[in-house]
Amino acid sequence: MNALILVVDDEPDVADLFRQQFRRELRASRFDMEFAQSAPEALGRVDAAESASLILILSDVNMPGMSGLELLPRARQARPDVPVIMITAYGDPETRRKATEAGAPGLFTKPIDFPVLRGEIGRRLDEALGPS
Repeated sequence: MNALILVVDDEPDVADLFRQQFRRELRASRFDMEFAQSAPEALGRVDAAESASLILILSDVNMPGMSGLELLPRARQARPDVPVIMITAYGDPETRRKATEAGAPGLFTKPIDFPVLRGEIGRRLDEALGPS
């Protein structure tokens, strides 16, 4: 069983960007990535994921319909063991406060600093699976 990271963003090119940025890790089967283009789709993926495999959710804040900030408490209720890190183009203090108050352990601003995100994912993998 591989560790699973769920990326939630309504922009279709995000999946390609993440696959390209993490191609080495994905090829080495260090973890799997799944993508959802809406919060309701993400909640379905969370419910369907094997309990031990889902280790991290990365969610955009601004999405049509249900926002990432609305997704956050629902995902945490469904899987309190899985951290939800928010991603936003707007790293203003109010967005950061709302994300933190809702239980997000981190917030990345766009454009994403992928080396920093890679480090964060590595820490989450170590916590979930033990050092590799």
